[in-house]
Amino acid sequence: MKMIHCADIHLGSKMEAKLPKEKADERKAEVRASFEKMVQYAKGEEVRAILLAGDVFDSDRPLKKDKVFFYDVVRHNPEIDFLYLRGNHDSMESYTESDLDNLKTFGAEWKSYDYGDITVTGIEMAPENALSLYASLQLNPKRKNIVMLHGQTASAAEMDKIHLAKLKNRYIDYLALGHVHSYQAGSLDERGTYAYCGCPEGRGFDEIGEKGFVLLDIGNDIKFRLIPNACRKIEEIQVDVSDADGIYNACQKAREAAKMRCAKEDMLRLNLTGEIAFDNEGLAGEAERLLSPYFYFVSVKDKTLRKFDVHALQGDISLRGEFIRTVLAAQEYTDAQKQQIINAGLKALSGKEPD
Repeated sequence: MKMIHCADIHLGSKMEAKLPKEKADERKAEVRASFEKMVQYAKGEEVRAILLAGDVFDSDRPLKKDKVFFYDVVRHNPEIDFLYLRGNHDSMESYTESDLDNLKTFGAEWKSYDYGDITVTGIEMAPENALSLYASLQLNPKRKNIVMLHGQTASAAEMDKIHLAKLKNRYIDYLALGHVHSYQAGSLDERGTYAYCGCPEGRGFDEIGEKGFVLLDIGNDIKFRLIPNACRKIEEIQVDVSDADGIYNACQKAREAAKMRCAKEDMLRLNLTGEIAFDNEGLAGEAERLLSPYFYFVSVKDKTLRKFDVHALQGDISLRGEFIRTVLAAQEYTDAQKQQIINAGLKALSGKEPD
Protein backbone atom coordinates (compact mmCIF):
# COMPACT_ATOMS: atom_id res chain seq x y z
CA MET A 1 0.00 0.00 0.00
CA LYS A 2 1.15 3.53 -0.76
CA MET A 3 0.51 6.69 1.22
CA ILE A 4 1.74 10.27 0.93
CA HIS A 5 3.02 12.36 3.82
CA CYS A 6 2.55 16.08 3.19
CA ALA A 7 2.41 19.17 5.41
CA ASP A 8 2.77 22.95 5.55
CA ILE A 9 1.04 23.73 2.27
CA HIS A 10 0.00 27.15 3.60
CA LEU A 11 -2.77 27.82 1.10
CA GLY A 12 -3.44 31.57 1.05
CA SER A 13 0.03 32.50 2.23
CA LYS A 14 0.85 36.18 1.72
CA MET A 15 3.66 36.66 -0.76
CA GLU A 16 3.59 40.46 -1.16
CA ALA A 17 6.39 41.06 1.35
CA LYS A 18 8.80 39.06 -0.80
CA LEU A 19 7.54 39.64 -4.36
CA PRO A 20 5.87 42.26 -6.58
CA LYS A 21 2.07 41.89 -6.59
CA GLU A 22 1.89 40.23 -10.04
CA LYS A 23 4.42 37.57 -9.11
CA ALA A 24 2.91 37.22 -5.62
CA ASP A 25 -0.45 36.35 -7.21
CA GLU A 26 1.27 33.85 -9.51
CA ARG A 27 3.03 32.20 -6.59
CA LYS A 28 -0.22 31.89 -4.61
CA ALA A 29 -1.71 30.10 -7.60
CA GLU A 30 1.38 27.89 -7.87
CA VAL A 31 1.01 26.81 -4.23
CA ARG A 32 -2.46 25.56 -5.13
CA ALA A 33 -1.11 24.01 -8.33
CA SER A 34 1.62 22.04 -6.53
CA PHE A 35 -1.01 20.56 -4.19
CA GLU A 36 -3.21 19.53 -7.12
CA LYS A 37 -0.17 18.11 -8.93
CA MET A 38 0.59 15.98 -5.86
CA VAL A 39 -2.96 14.61 -5.91
CA GLN A 40 -2.61 13.72 -9.59
CA TYR A 41 0.62 11.90 -8.76
CA ALA A 42 -1.23 10.06 -5.99
CA LYS A 43 -3.90 8.92 -8.43
CA GLY A 44 -1.28 7.66 -10.88
CA GLU A 45 0.52 5.74 -8.14
CA GLU A 46 -2.75 4.38 -6.64
CA VAL A 47 -2.01 6.05 -3.32
CA ARG A 48 -4.61 5.07 -0.73
CA ALA A 49 -4.30 8.03 1.64
CA ILE A 50 -2.67 11.46 1.86
CA LEU A 51 -1.53 12.36 5.38
CA LEU A 52 -1.74 16.13 5.85
CA ALA A 53 0.33 16.83 8.96
CA GLY A 54 -0.77 20.39 9.64
CA ASP A 55 -0.95 23.88 8.16
CA VAL A 56 -2.94 23.10 5.04
CA PHE A 57 -4.01 26.75 5.29
CA ASP A 58 -1.89 29.72 6.26
CA SER A 59 -4.55 31.18 8.53
CA ASP A 60 -7.21 30.12 11.02
CA ARG A 61 -9.66 32.00 8.80
CA PRO A 62 -8.69 31.03 5.25
CA LEU A 63 -9.93 32.93 2.22
CA LYS A 64 -13.05 31.42 0.68
CA LYS A 65 -11.34 30.59 -2.63
CA ASP A 66 -8.62 28.61 -0.85
CA LYS A 67 -11.13 26.65 1.22
CA VAL A 68 -13.31 25.98 -1.82
CA PHE A 69 -10.24 24.82 -3.76
CA PHE A 70 -9.05 22.44 -1.05
CA TYR A 71 -12.41 20.84 -0.35
CA ASP A 72 -13.17 20.56 -4.08
CA VAL A 73 -9.93 18.61 -4.54
CA VAL A 74 -10.96 16.27 -1.71
CA ARG A 75 -14.52 15.90 -3.05
CA HIS A 76 -13.45 15.09 -6.59
CA ASN A 77 -10.93 12.43 -5.57
CA PRO A 78 -13.08 10.01 -3.55
CA GLU A 79 -10.71 7.08 -4.10
CA ILE A 80 -8.10 8.82 -1.91
CA ASP A 81 -8.54 9.47 1.81
CA PHE A 82 -7.28 12.84 3.06
CA LEU A 83 -6.25 12.59 6.71
CA TYR A 84 -6.15 16.22 7.83
CA LEU A 85 -4.50 17.07 11.14
CA ARG A 86 -4.52 20.80 11.85
CA GLY A 87 -1.34 22.68 12.78
CA ASN A 88 -0.56 25.94 14.54
CA HIS A 89 -1.59 28.06 11.53
CA ASP A 90 -4.96 26.43 10.83
CA SER A 91 -5.99 25.25 14.29
CA MET A 92 -9.47 26.78 14.41
CA GLU A 93 -11.88 27.32 11.52
CA SER A 94 -10.46 25.22 8.70
CA TYR A 95 -12.85 22.22 9.02
CA THR A 96 -15.93 23.38 7.14
CA GLU A 97 -17.05 20.26 5.30
CA SER A 98 -18.71 17.38 7.16
CA ASP A 99 -20.21 15.45 4.26
CA LEU A 100 -16.98 14.16 2.70
CA ASP A 101 -16.49 10.48 3.44
CA ASN A 102 -12.85 10.62 2.33
CA LEU A 103 -11.94 13.54 4.63
CA LYS A 104 -10.64 12.13 7.92
CA THR A 105 -9.98 14.58 10.74
CA PHE A 106 -8.40 14.61 14.19
CA GLY A 107 -8.96 16.40 17.47
CA ALA A 108 -7.63 16.96 20.98
CA GLU A 109 -7.57 13.20 21.74
CA TRP A 110 -5.78 10.44 19.84
CA LYS A 111 -7.81 9.19 16.88
CA SER A 112 -6.98 6.26 14.58
CA TYR A 113 -7.88 5.09 11.07
CA ASP A 114 -7.18 1.55 9.85
CA TYR A 115 -6.04 0.48 6.36
CA GLY A 116 -5.52 -3.27 6.30
CA ASP A 117 -2.73 -3.99 8.77
CA ILE A 118 -1.79 -0.30 8.95
CA THR A 119 -3.09 2.11 11.59
CA VAL A 120 -2.72 5.89 11.23
CA THR A 121 -3.05 7.69 14.56
CA GLY A 122 -2.93 11.40 15.24
CA ILE A 123 -3.69 14.15 17.71
CA GLU A 124 -3.93 17.92 17.38
CA MET A 125 -1.79 19.61 19.99
CA ALA A 126 -3.49 22.07 22.33
CA PRO A 127 -2.55 23.70 25.64
CA GLU A 128 -4.66 21.17 27.54
CA ASN A 129 -2.99 18.09 26.00
CA ALA A 130 0.56 19.23 25.16
CA LEU A 131 2.00 17.52 28.27
CA SER A 132 -0.33 14.53 28.60
CA LEU A 133 -0.61 13.30 25.00
CA TYR A 134 2.44 11.03 25.28
CA ALA A 135 1.07 8.97 28.16
CA SER A 136 -2.30 8.53 26.46
CA LEU A 137 -0.90 7.11 23.20
CA GLN A 138 -1.83 3.41 22.95
CA LEU A 139 -0.71 1.43 19.88
CA ASN A 140 -1.01 -2.23 18.91
CA PRO A 141 2.53 -3.64 18.53
CA LYS A 142 1.31 -6.20 15.97
CA ARG A 143 0.23 -3.54 13.48
CA LYS A 144 2.21 -1.12 11.32
CA ASN A 145 1.75 2.16 13.16
CA ILE A 146 1.98 5.59 11.58
CA VAL A 147 1.63 8.52 13.98
CA MET A 148 0.91 12.10 12.89
CA LEU A 149 1.89 15.23 14.85
CA HIS A 150 2.57 18.88 14.15
CA GLY A 151 5.32 20.75 15.99
CA GLN A 152 9.04 21.26 16.46
CA THR A 153 11.06 18.41 17.93
CA ALA A 154 12.43 19.30 21.34
CA SER A 155 14.00 17.84 24.47
CA ALA A 156 10.99 18.78 26.61
CA ALA A 157 7.21 18.56 26.21
CA GLU A 158 5.37 21.84 25.75
CA MET A 159 2.90 23.50 23.38
CA ASP A 160 3.97 23.15 19.72
CA LYS A 161 6.98 21.08 20.84
CA ILE A 162 7.34 17.34 20.26
CA HIS A 163 9.37 15.47 22.85
CA LEU A 164 10.82 12.69 20.73
CA ALA A 165 12.22 10.76 23.68
CA LYS A 166 8.69 10.27 25.04
CA LEU A 167 7.69 8.60 21.76
CA LYS A 168 10.47 6.01 21.80
CA ASN A 169 9.54 2.35 22.27
CA ARG A 170 5.83 3.07 21.71
CA TYR A 171 5.54 0.77 18.65
CA ILE A 172 5.72 3.61 16.13
CA ASP A 173 6.95 2.55 12.69
CA TYR A 174 6.77 5.99 11.02
CA LEU A 175 6.26 9.34 12.73
CA ALA A 176 4.83 11.79 10.16
CA LEU A 177 5.62 15.32 11.29
CA GLY A 178 4.69 18.78 10.11
CA HIS A 179 5.92 22.29 10.99
CA VAL A 180 9.54 22.27 9.75
CA HIS A 181 9.66 23.46 6.14
CA SER A 182 12.61 21.36 4.96
CA TYR A 183 12.87 17.60 4.57
CA GLN A 184 14.43 15.85 7.56
CA ALA A 185 14.44 12.22 8.65
CA GLY A 186 16.03 10.27 11.46
CA SER A 187 15.81 7.25 13.70
CA LEU A 188 13.19 7.31 16.46
CA ASP A 189 14.17 3.99 18.05
CA GLU A 190 15.10 0.49 16.92
CA ARG A 191 11.68 0.03 15.37
CA GLY A 192 10.71 3.37 13.91
CA THR A 193 11.78 6.49 12.07
CA TYR A 194 10.52 10.05 12.06
CA ALA A 195 10.39 12.50 9.16
CA TYR A 196 9.46 16.05 8.32
CA CYS A 197 8.28 16.13 4.73
CA GLY A 198 8.97 19.86 4.46
CA CYS A 199 6.69 22.27 2.63
CA PRO A 200 5.59 21.32 -0.89
CA GLU A 201 6.36 24.76 -2.32
CA GLY A 202 8.96 27.22 -1.05
CA ARG A 203 7.55 30.68 -0.47
CA GLY A 204 10.58 32.80 0.41
CA PHE A 205 14.35 32.81 0.65
CA ASP A 206 14.15 31.10 4.04
CA GLU A 207 12.69 28.03 2.26
CA ILE A 208 15.38 27.18 -0.26
CA GLY A 209 16.15 23.87 -1.95
CA GLU A 210 14.18 20.85 -3.11
CA LYS A 211 10.53 20.80 -2.01
CA GLY A 212 7.83 18.18 -2.40
CA PHE A 213 6.23 15.39 -0.39
CA VAL A 214 7.16 12.00 1.03
CA LEU A 215 5.92 8.80 -0.63
CA LEU A 216 5.45 5.86 1.74
CA ASP A 217 5.61 2.39 0.22
CA ILE A 218 4.30 0.05 2.90
CA GLY A 219 4.91 -3.69 2.67
CA ASN A 220 6.74 -5.83 5.19
CA ASP A 221 8.35 -2.57 6.28
CA ILE A 222 7.86 1.12 5.47
CA LYS A 223 10.07 2.57 2.76
CA PHE A 224 9.89 6.30 2.15
CA ARG A 225 11.49 8.92 -0.07
CA LEU A 226 11.10 12.59 -0.94
CA ILE A 227 9.35 13.23 -4.26
CA PRO A 228 10.29 16.67 -5.68
CA ASN A 229 7.09 18.38 -6.76
CA ALA A 230 7.44 22.17 -6.48
CA CYS A 231 6.59 24.45 -9.38
CA ARG A 232 9.81 26.35 -8.68
CA LYS A 233 12.96 25.96 -6.65
CA ILE A 234 14.28 28.75 -4.48
CA GLU A 235 18.06 28.93 -4.37
CA GLU A 236 20.62 31.03 -2.52
CA ILE A 237 24.19 31.24 -3.78
CA GLN A 238 27.35 33.11 -2.81
CA VAL A 239 29.54 34.66 -5.51
CA ASP A 240 32.98 36.02 -4.66
CA VAL A 241 33.75 38.98 -6.93
CA SER A 242 37.10 39.91 -5.34
CA ASP A 243 38.91 39.76 -8.68
CA ALA A 244 36.37 41.93 -10.53
CA ASP A 245 37.67 45.28 -11.82
CA GLY A 246 34.33 47.09 -11.81
CA ILE A 247 30.55 46.77 -11.46
CA TYR A 248 30.04 45.44 -15.00
CA ASN A 249 32.69 42.74 -14.56
CA ALA A 250 31.30 41.78 -11.13
CA CYS A 251 27.80 41.43 -12.62
CA GLN A 252 29.09 39.23 -15.43
CA LYS A 253 30.79 36.92 -12.94
CA ALA A 254 27.59 36.76 -10.90
CA ARG A 255 25.53 35.95 -14.00
CA GLU A 256 27.80 33.10 -15.07
CA ALA A 257 27.84 31.60 -11.58
CA ALA A 258 24.05 31.85 -11.25
CA LYS A 259 23.39 30.26 -14.65
CA MET A 260 25.58 27.28 -13.72
CA ARG A 261 23.65 26.65 -10.49
CA CYS A 262 20.06 27.66 -11.21
CA ALA A 263 17.35 27.11 -13.82
CA LYS A 264 15.35 29.83 -15.56
CA GLU A 265 12.19 29.05 -13.58
CA ASP A 266 14.00 29.40 -10.22
CA MET A 267 13.81 32.18 -7.67
CA LEU A 268 17.32 33.29 -6.78
CA ARG A 269 18.91 35.05 -3.81
CA LEU A 270 22.45 35.99 -4.78
CA ASN A 271 24.94 37.26 -2.22
CA LEU A 272 27.92 39.13 -3.64
CA THR A 273 30.98 38.69 -1.43
CA GLY A 274 34.70 39.44 -1.37
CA GLU A 275 36.94 42.48 -1.08
CA ILE A 276 36.80 44.83 -4.05
CA ALA A 277 38.90 47.80 -5.10
CA PHE A 278 36.12 49.71 -6.91
CA ASP A 279 33.18 51.77 -5.69
CA ASN A 280 30.32 49.32 -5.08
CA GLU A 281 27.52 51.90 -4.94
CA GLY A 282 24.61 50.57 -7.03
CA LEU A 283 26.18 47.12 -7.42
CA ALA A 284 23.20 45.15 -6.07
CA GLY A 285 20.65 46.99 -8.21
CA GLU A 286 22.73 46.64 -11.37
CA ALA A 287 23.20 42.91 -10.73
CA GLU A 288 19.44 42.45 -10.23
CA ARG A 289 18.71 44.22 -13.53
CA LEU A 290 21.26 42.10 -15.38
CA LEU A 291 20.08 38.80 -13.91
CA SER A 292 16.31 39.37 -14.03
CA PRO A 293 15.83 38.19 -17.65
CA TYR A 294 17.47 34.86 -16.83
CA PHE A 295 15.37 33.82 -13.81
CA TYR A 296 11.82 34.03 -12.50
CA PHE A 297 12.82 36.41 -9.70
CA VAL A 298 16.18 37.65 -8.42
CA SER A 299 17.18 39.35 -5.18
CA VAL A 300 20.80 40.48 -4.85
CA LYS A 301 22.50 41.35 -1.58
CA ASP A 302 25.78 43.27 -1.73
CA LYS A 303 28.01 41.86 1.01
CA THR A 304 31.27 42.96 -0.56
CA LEU A 305 33.89 44.97 1.31
CA ARG A 306 36.01 47.81 -0.01
CA LYS A 307 39.74 47.21 0.11
CA PHE A 308 41.43 49.87 2.20
CA ASP A 309 45.08 50.88 2.18
CA VAL A 310 45.61 51.19 5.93
CA HIS A 311 48.84 53.16 5.64
CA ALA A 312 47.32 55.60 3.15
CA LEU A 313 44.30 56.14 5.40
CA GLN A 314 46.44 56.56 8.50
CA GLY A 315 47.02 60.22 7.67
CA ASP A 316 43.36 60.99 6.93
CA ILE A 317 41.76 63.82 8.88
CA SER A 318 38.64 61.71 9.35
CA LEU A 319 37.00 59.26 11.73
CA ARG A 320 38.61 56.40 9.80
CA GLY A 321 42.06 57.96 10.09
CA GLU A 322 41.66 58.61 13.82
CA PHE A 323 40.45 55.05 14.37
CA ILE A 324 43.44 53.57 12.51
CA ARG A 325 45.93 55.75 14.36
CA THR A 326 44.42 54.77 17.72
CA VAL A 327 44.62 51.04 16.97
CA LEU A 328 48.17 51.23 15.59
CA ALA A 329 49.32 53.11 18.68
CA ALA A 330 47.89 50.53 21.09
CA GLN A 331 50.57 48.54 22.89
CA GLU A 332 48.45 45.60 24.06
CA TYR A 333 47.82 44.09 20.60
CA THR A 334 50.05 42.17 18.22
CA ASP A 335 50.37 43.37 14.62
CA ALA A 336 48.05 40.55 13.50
CA GLN A 337 45.43 41.52 16.12
CA LYS A 338 45.69 45.17 15.07
CA GLN A 339 45.03 44.18 11.46
CA GLN A 340 41.93 42.21 12.50
CA ILE A 341 40.61 45.11 14.60
CA ILE A 342 41.20 47.61 11.80
CA ASN A 343 39.47 45.39 9.22
CA ALA A 344 36.45 44.93 11.49
CA GLY A 345 36.29 48.63 12.29
CA LEU A 346 36.56 49.77 8.68
CA LYS A 347 33.89 47.23 7.78
CA ALA A 348 31.57 48.74 10.40
CA LEU A 349 32.38 52.30 9.33
CA SER A 350 31.53 51.40 5.73
CA GLY A 351 28.08 50.23 6.82
CA LYS A 352 28.86 46.50 6.73
CA GLU A 353 28.14 44.25 9.67
CA PRO A 354 31.38 42.77 11.07
CA ASP A 355 31.81 38.98 10.75
